[in-house]
Amino acid sequence: MSDRHQLFMNEALAEASLALSLGEFPVGCVLVYQGQVVARGRRQGSGGHGQRPVNEIDHAEVLALRELITHRPEVPLAEVVVYATLEPCLMCYATLIISGVRQIVYAYEDAMGGGTGVRLDQLPPLYQAMSVSVTPHVRREESLRLFQRFFAADHSFYLSNTILADYTLAQP
Repeated sequence: MSDRHQLFMNEALAEASLALSLGEFPVGCVLVYQGQVVARGRRQGSGGHGQRPVNEIDHAEVLALRELITHRPEVPLAEVVVYATLEPCLMCYATLIISGVRQIVYAYEDAMGGGTGVRLDQLPPLYQAMSVSVTPHVRREESLRLFQRFFAADHSFYLSNTILADYTLAQP
């Protein structure tokens, strides 16, 4: 595993830790271009501690992508590497690849809603020609610990009693 992956996943983990400290689902994301972090995002609106309503749009990857497009529109998305602490869900995965991103690195697998296993060659023509590189499990243990802390908290309601929560809490 490359040192570069370790370094940038550490940045994504910092965003996830901040999200957790704010009572949010601990997903963090950074977008990297030419060896520099050019955008950051962390999960917002998850209602992780009983806040309502839950916002299922403001995922870390989407917020980071919005930041990049707004503040650095000249950055070619095909050359951006996404680092996320949780495997992107289907919404985020589709948003990233339709936007032109072709490299995704993630820490912890989403056993319930991960989207990176979708076979693009079996989808409509828009997706069939896309080639996406996905690197899983970079700094997995650190990310797992954040999710375990989230799901173990008595006051965390978001995604509690789900396949992901059960899978995460069962991990050693």
